[in-house]
Amino acid sequence: MVINNNKSTLIGLILLLAFFLQFFFSLEWYWLFELQQVEIYKRWSGLGLALFIVFQWLLSLTRTVKKWKKHAMKMQTIHKWVGAISPVLFYIHSMNLGYGYLVLLSYIFFANTLLGYLNLDVIKNNSDVLFKGWMITHVAASIVVTILMLFHIVIVFYYK
Repeated sequence: MVINNNKSTLIGLILLLAFFLQFFFSLEWYWLFELQQVEIYKRWSGLGLALFIVFQWLLSLTRTVKKWKKHAMKMQTIHKWVGAISPVLFYIHSMNLGYGYLVLLSYIFFANTLLGYLNLDVIKNNSDVLFKGWMITHVAASIVVTILMLFHIVIVFYYK
């Protein structure tokens, strides 16, 4: 693995580790925790996290829409860097993983984030089978995260 040349992976792994360290050791910023209990804050920070997830889908569009293909490599770099800061965006919305379906959403979100960090630029393997398996897994997990996110939004607004 070559992490030195992939700064987004290194930063992402550090931020992911920091998130889980604060989670397991219950290290909280009291002011942020109190803010996360406020309904309007939850909605706006949730909107930010939802927009992040929607934004990450732009990479797929740049790869499939003929007019946009010329931007695919630049978008891939942006996709990796935005993905690298995803633990911070999650933390801003919630310091914990939730309960029920939310813990499933959180686990899949972070597993997919880790999978994104360990992309084929990092693994340095030209195997077509590995590439297709990695891509299918990453996209499938992204679809599941998006569906669970939409479910979460519906539940939040239905019960409020």
